[in-house]
Formats: sequence, structure tokens, C-alpha cells
Amino acid sequence: MANTPSDIQARKQALRQRIIAARDNLTPTLRAHSSKRIVDQICSLASYKTAQTVLGYLNFGSELAIEAWIRQALTDGKRVLLPRVNRASVLLELFEIKDIDSDVAAGAYGIREPVVERCERFEALGEIDLILMPGVAFDREGGRLGYGGGYFDKLLAHLPRRPVLIAGAFAMQVVAEVPQESTDHKVDWLVTENETIHCNLGRE
Repeated sequence: MANTPSDIQARKQALRQRIIAARDNLTPTLRAHSSKRIVDQICSLASYKTAQTVLGYLNFGSELAIEAWIRQALTDGKRVLLPRVNRASVLLELFEIKDIDSDVAAGAYGIREPVVERCERFEALGEIDLILMPGVAFDREGGRLGYGGGYFDKLLAHLPRRPVLIAGAFAMQVVAEVPQESTDHKVDWLVTENETIHCNLGRE
């Protein structure tokens, strides 16, 4: 199988299109039911319970509805961070939120982001204990396919220490193998509505 950068990119894009199309076909009721089960399972993980500072994201389109996880983390007294795209640097900037209803608004690409005027920018990257990673497709070894911007991979490359990486996804987003490049980061835990997978046990 070809593994040149252009071949890997082509394979990634084909998989990305296939999974997003299939995910879009899930009914809203099924997505809502599955999202609740996944969020409940993530919150039951020991690595979540012991984490003090967590980084999440705000879903869009047919993604897993992750807002309930953010609300739970705030209720649990955790320091909750959300990313904002800096269009000039094409990097993620992190902000601490206190109230998801008033601290976020639609930003780049229509994705909800922290409101700069209401939130404090978070610079102590070494204090992040856990990151909930978005993604289009995952494999059981922790391989992750994002949306193509590389935002989270670039952020992870700049962290002084590696936090626990968790991904929540619908079962139909789990594939046999995600094409990987050297800059791609694998997740430690993959949680679907059907199971919790501890990926690549030797990495932690």
C-alpha cells in the first residue's frame, strides 16, 4: 500500500468524506441518545475524575454532542478550557470558560468559540491534565483522523507534557485503520456508545 505523503492525504480525505456522510445520515434521536451514553462513560473514567484542568471543544454539524460534558466538568469544579482559532497564526488559543451559555459564541467556520471579552486566555499549557479530542474517524489503536486543519496536533506538539487524550465517537466512526503521519497524535481512550477502548496500552 502506498505511503507517500500525497497518498496518505488522499486516503485520509476519502475516509473523511465517507465517515462524515455516514454520520450525517444518523438520526438526530440516535445521535442524542448515543451522545448521552458516551458523555456518561467519559465522566466515569478515572483519568477524568482526577483531572483538574481539562480542554474540550464545541461540536458542530453531526458531531457527538459534547456540551453536556462541558457542563458536567464545570459542575465538577474543574478548570474548563475551550479552543479558539487564531486565523492569523492558524493555531488554537485556549480560554477558560465559567459559563457555557454566556462565554461562547459562533466564531471561525461557524463553530462556537470562547468570547475573548468574557474569558481569560490560558497560557499555563503544562497544567492541562486531559484533552477531549474531536475527530472524524478513529481506530482501536488510538489513530485519529481530524478535519484536516491539524489544529489539535499542532497544539499537542507545543505542550510541555502530554495530557491524557480521550476521544468520544459514535461506533460507526471506528474503522479498521486510520492513515497516520509522523505529526499525528494517537488518543489514549476511545469511548463509543457501545464500549470504552484503552488504546495502545504501552503509551501511558
